[in-house]
Amino acid sequence: MRKFVAWIDPKWNKYRAPAPKYTPKTLNEFVDVMRRTPKDVLSARDRKKISAVMSFDGRKVKDIMISKNNMVFVYEKDFLGPLTLDRLYKSGFMHFPVVDNKEHVKGVIHTDALNTLEIKKTDRAEKYLDKNFQYLYEDDSLNKVIEELRRTGCFYFLVLNEKEELAGFFTLEMLLDYLIG
Repeated sequence: MRKFVAWIDPKWNKYRAPAPKYTPKTLNEFVDVMRRTPKDVLSARDRKKISAVMSFDGRKVKDIMISKNNMVFVYEKDFLGPLTLDRLYKSGFMHFPVVDNKEHVKGVIHTDALNTLEIKKTDRAEKYLDKNFQYLYEDDSLNKVIEELRRTGCFYFLVLNEKEELAGFFTLEMLLDYLIG
């Protein structure tokens, strides 16, 4: 086999692409080359993926999470009638924090639980409460998120700020969407 490779290698040289004339030496130079690359060679989506991977180490949970202002909450005493269920489904979310009358999180309702059970108009949210949920902090790195995903097996996290107040939520789906679009 070595003899064959030694014999064929010089013959293939004329078919090989020439070595690039310019090789970036820094990250900024690489980014500049990527920006100047024609869109028919590197699409906007591919550029976004490359940028996401390259900036992964510097990203924080707060860069990707859904903020508290955009969350949909359920009160533990809410009836899971058609109006409440319609509001939950229309939100597009799959997990909903359940809060008490002082707005302390008591658990989470997952839409898959609502889909598989027969819900009566008189059922309250607390009946479908999942008390097994995890927390992250806004300033946690995405590397920390991966560690927590592995450690807990949980794919939904409530996010706390530095004062330990609810700041938003974060899911595995958000991380994957950030990385692969």
